[in-house]
Amino acid sequence: MSGNGTSSAATQILDGKVAVVTGASRGIGLAIAELFVGAGARVAICARDEARVQAAAERIGALGVRCDVSRFGDARALHAAVDQQLGVPDIVVNNAGTVVRKPLHETSEAEWDGVVGANLTGTFNVTRVFLPQMRARGSGRIVNVASISGRQGTATLTAYCAAKHGVVGLTRALAEETRAAGIQVNAICPGSVDTEMLAGSGFPPLMQPLDVANVALYLAGFAPAALTGACVDVFG
Repeated sequence: MSGNGTSSAATQILDGKVAVVTGASRGIGLAIAELFVGAGARVAICARDEARVQAAAERIGALGVRCDVSRFGDARALHAAVDQQLGVPDIVVNNAGTVVRKPLHETSEAEWDGVVGANLTGTFNVTRVFLPQMRARGSGRIVNVASISGRQGTATLTAYCAAKHGVVGLTRALAEETRAAGIQVNAICPGSVDTEMLAGSGFPPLMQPLDVANVALYLAGFAPAALTGACVDVFG
């Protein structure tokens, strides 16, 4: 194995490909982006924190763009930067997300909007801006990072569960829309991963970000063309 976790056989599986990974200044997104760079891709990453995303991009050799994916205007600016500097993406990974741990009756409208905006609306926004070019080219792979919470309900995670269930539904519907256009759309549903977002949750981490990143690499580079509309459970 190499230092970034790729095997020698996978080293250049994404050679020459362009990939966009959202929410990639830390955690799962950063692990995915770093793995993709190691596999030969030219990668753009984005996050809301300008300093953090630029530092991460410099460290792994990627293009860094500040972007709040819940804002369509930011998604359009991300598209413009990627289009100008890297070209049409072959792979889009919608990983950005946030969580609020509160019972529904204590969740504010702003908190609900923030969670749904980052996780679900952000997935729509980023996919929406890149999809027309991918359809015109007749190829592409979209990987949405959902969650075990997109499969089941968890107390105090009402907003997060609703958003991630939405990501699963979006994935399955979009796969049907784009099947004939040569575009694959799949989701990853991880369990508890050792990231900052899990801190203070009371759930013991069962996996590392690289565990999820390896599944993303499979979907981006190895999965057969017939695999679309799948939700890959990675529960540790």
